[in-house]
Amino acid sequence: MESSDRRLRVAAARAGYLSTGDADPGAVSDFVAASWRRSQGAGVAADGGEVPYIGDVDTTSRLVRCSQPIIDRLVEATADLPLSIALSDSKARVLARVDTTRTIGLRIDSISLAPGFDYAEGHIGTNGVGTVLESGRSVHIVGPEHFHERFQPYSCSGAPIHDPMTGHIEGVLDLTCLTEHSTPMLHSIVRSAANDIEQSLLNDRSLRQQALFEAFLRIESRSKTAVFAIGRQVTMANALAQSVFDPAEQRMIAHHATYLMEGRQAVDDEIELPGQRLAHLKGTCVSAGSEIAGIVVEVRAVQEGSTPRARGIRHTTKRTTGFHSAAGAATSSSSPGALDQDSNSPLWRRACNDVAAALYRNESLLVTGEPGTGKVSLLTATFHHVHPGSRSIELDADDLAHDGTDAATSETGAPTLFILRRLQDLTPDGVTKAHAFLDDIARSDRPVCAAATVSGACADADPVRELLPHFQRSTSVPPVRHRIDDLPALIRQILAKHSPGRSTSLSAAATRTIARYTWPGNVRQLDEALQAALDKRPVGEIQCEDLPGYCYQTSGRTLTALESIERDAIVQALRDAAGNRVQAAASLGIARSSLYRKLKSFGIAVD
Repeated sequence: MESSDRRLRVAAARAGYLSTGDADPGAVSDFVAASWRRSQGAGVAADGGEVPYIGDVDTTSRLVRCSQPIIDRLVEATADLPLSIALSDSKARVLARVDTTRTIGLRIDSISLAPGFDYAEGHIGTNGVGTVLESGRSVHIVGPEHFHERFQPYSCSGAPIHDPMTGHIEGVLDLTCLTEHSTPMLHSIVRSAANDIEQSLLNDRSLRQQALFEAFLRIESRSKTAVFAIGRQVTMANALAQSVFDPAEQRMIAHHATYLMEGRQAVDDEIELPGQRLAHLKGTCVSAGSEIAGIVVEVRAVQEGSTPRARGIRHTTKRTTGFHSAAGAATSSSSPGALDQDSNSPLWRRACNDVAAALYRNESLLVTGEPGTGKVSLLTATFHHVHPGSRSIELDADDLAHDGTDAATSETGAPTLFILRRLQDLTPDGVTKAHAFLDDIARSDRPVCAAATVSGACADADPVRELLPHFQRSTSVPPVRHRIDDLPALIRQILAKHSPGRSTSLSAAATRTIARYTWPGNVRQLDEALQAALDKRPVGEIQCEDLPGYCYQTSGRTLTALESIERDAIVQALRDAAGNRVQAAASLGIARSSLYRKLKSFGIAVD
């Protein structure tokens, strides 16, 4: 048991500290003294105040689920010791508590160590939960080592629980008993139990995440370069990666690797980072069974001031028709990708450069990308930028299939770009007409060129494969989810387009909501969402409640019509209740546990 003499010396040192501000180094450790200083600096009263109640916490979280078997074993192993075992999250909010005896449970109730209460050090001073999070290490706080006198009858042993994939602290396991039952062995027990919970978290990871983690460790152990592992829910980087690349560059590398992962197995590419710095990425996708777990890439910073390679593009020079001579003086001395100047996305900048280079050289171009990414808009805007006074004509698959091209190909002196949209939708007859149409453009002496768009998922469709010989270049337009850093600029452009002359903007909370959504409809869907918000608030700062309900959905699955209605009702109830989940559940007429399940199922996130 802990020495009563030692507790008396610590109590005297605490009284001295509260009087003079100096802690007796012979009586208390530097660690405890540092916690006292933080507590006092945070304004914690040594003799008053209550433990704050936060309210709703997720008592069914993955951390709780993975900890429960270990906590049950702890209860069995310490059945002869009056002990309270508590689990908190990474914000010091208590998630669960189990008592070995009813007596200790009644005592612990008096200090509010219960689900929903906040044990942050900045609120209640030195303790076995908040001090763990402040220090990042395990603690053993006995009696008067607590800053607040309310906790002096107790001994607390706490240990951090780390996510084994990321290293971040996910929560704290705490063992609390009366000081007369305290023993240093509790410190060892809680650390061992926390390690067991970490292993449980690792075992709970999906096979995909385990496969990614193992691949990362294997490659990192032999590599002398920066190594990143990017999965759907986790990103890892070795120490070298964190020292060579700043956080913004790391985010760009992760976005680019994720984009590459969706289209191929092997990765060998370069991207341009801010300041014309290049990064060379080389790696392989990691599979778990039939599913892609993620991608592990080795990244090397290369010489500055160079232009990144355009991978997978065939550079073929077509004869010049005098097409770009009028605009040549204006464009030859400037970057062909001038339209990318507001973008922080290397993927978007690459697409802009590829399109501009092809159109300037009068090369036929195939543009792939998900629906709504702005393929046609990029082509037309770039063409008019490269060739002032030009015109662009859009032709759908049906236009070709029904002889709708005659008027489009009429004589004109202006440089003209023909854009064949949705090439994958061509019928066999349409493919035949497209062959003839593209041949005519290639043979024409007029200032004309052709481009075509294809949905990314249909790039291998038969009509597309048959028409590939007509194209000299290809590029891919990235989806919005891979252009997160461009969202502020996209939002400003869309708002300016739909509210000319008006003062409109997005609140910080609305911007966060938009950034969390995956935007499966890409720029087109973002445009529709902001139009809907402007309908509700045509002038001023757009708030979260002005956005469509689907903007709050963070899950990747597609909801049914009925689920979408239910999702919107839940979002509205949470808005009306100012985020209070208890009130929202009551207004919806469902149990709070049911609301939590639906929030998780629908992937709803509300600030």
